[in-house]
Amino acid sequence: MSESPSAGKDQVFRARGVTKVYHMGEVDVHALRGVDLDLFAGEFVVLLGPSGSGKSTLLNILGGLDVPSGGSVSYRGKELTEVGDAELTRYRREHVGFVFQFYNLIPSLTARENVALVTEISKNPMKPAEALALVGLQDRMDHFPSQLSGGQQQRVAIARAVAKRPYILLCDEPTGALDVETGVVVLEAIAAANRELGTTTAVITHNAAIAGMADRVIHIHDGRVDRITTNATRLPARELQW
Repeated sequence: MSESPSAGKDQVFRARGVTKVYHMGEVDVHALRGVDLDLFAGEFVVLLGPSGSGKSTLLNILGGLDVPSGGSVSYRGKELTEVGDAELTRYRREHVGFVFQFYNLIPSLTARENVALVTEISKNPMKPAEALALVGLQDRMDHFPSQLSGGQQQRVAIARAVAKRPYILLCDEPTGALDVETGVVVLEAIAAANRELGTTTAVITHNAAIAGMADRVIHIHDGRVDRITTNATRLPARELQW
C-alpha cells in the first residue's frame, strides 16, 4: 500500500464536528453538518462537490472569513474558534492567501501595483515582479486589468495571494469563469505556488476533472465529508481529462 501524502507531515488544520447554520428569517439553513477534516503541510487538496454542498462555507471558516456555529477548528495547534476579530484579521493577513472565482483587481492599478497592495503590508513578501513571474506574467506587469484577458487577471489574483508567502492558499472555484484552456493555465499557476513555495493548497470545485491534480480529494455532499480519496500520482493540469 502506498504511503499517504500526509504521512510524516505537520498538521495544519484540524476541524472536528464543524457545523454552520444560517438563520434566514424563520428558516434555518444547515450549510455544514458535523465536518471532521485534517489538512497537512504542503499538500494539494481538492474539495469536490456540487453547488450548495457546503464547500465555500467550509473554506471560509478555514480562512477565518466566517466562524462555525459549532465544533472546533485549529490552525497549527491554535484554536481559531476561540480568538477574537482582531486576531482573525491578523491570521488572514499573515497566513492565508485567497483566490476567488472573480478577480477583484483594482482597475486603475497595473498588475504590479495590484500585487504591491499586499506586499506593502506583509512581513516577508516576495517582490511583486517575482510573484508575477511565478504565474508567468513577467511580460505583463505594467498592464492594467482592462488590458489583460480573464485568465491573465486570475493569474494576477493568484500572484497577489501568494506574494505574501502565505502558509495556506485557499481557492474558491478559481476556474469557474474561464474556458478550459485558460483554466488549465490558471491551475498550472496554482500548482506552481504549491510546488515552489510549499504552500498548503485547497481548491474547491464542482469540476471532477480537477481532482486529478490533488494529493487528496475530499468529497463534500450535503454539508458533510462524504469520503476522502488519495491519488497515487498527481496529474499535471494539461493531462486532466476535461
